[in-house]
Amino acid sequence: MENRHGLAVAGMVTRAGGTAECRASERMLKTKAKNAGHRITAGEDKAYDTADHVANLRAINVTPHVTQNNAVTKTGKRRRSAIDERTTRDQGYAMSQSRRAMIECIFGWGKQHGTMHKTKHRGLWRVAADFTLNLIAYNLIRIPKLVTA
Repeated sequence: MENRHGLAVAGMVTRAGGTAECRASERMLKTKAKNAGHRITAGEDKAYDTADHVANLRAINVTPHVTQNNAVTKTGKRRRSAIDERTTRDQGYAMSQSRRAMIECIFGWGKQHGTMHKTKHRGLWRVAADFTLNLIAYNLIRIPKLVTA
C-alpha cells in the first residue's frame, strides 16, 4: 500500500511458513525500489523486526520503518530490536507507523465485501488470482473517492 492515497500497489500469495511473509515483502519491495530509482521506505509491524530482514531491506535500497519489538520474553529478557534510533527519531518513521494500520483496511474490505472471506479456490495460483482481483476491485472502489476529495 502506498501512503498518500491508500491504494494497493502490490500483493503476493505464498504458502504458509515461518519466513514466507518476510521473503514476500522483500521480493515486492525489491521491485518497487528498482522501479523508483531511489531509496524508498516500508512501514511494517513488529513481526518483521528481525536482523536478517532489516539487513535485506537495507541492502535493496529500502529504509525499513518496522515497529520495534522490544517485548519481554517468557524468560524475562527484553528482546533487542533490529531498528535503531537513527531510524526511529526520523519524522518519516512516525508517519509510516501511523499509516501502517491502513493496510488492514484493504484486507478487511476483501473479507467483508470481496471474495476473501472464505476462498472457494484450491491451489496457490487460483488463490493468488482471486487475491489480485480483490486488490484491483479495492482500488477501483477507492479511486472515485479520491477524485472527489
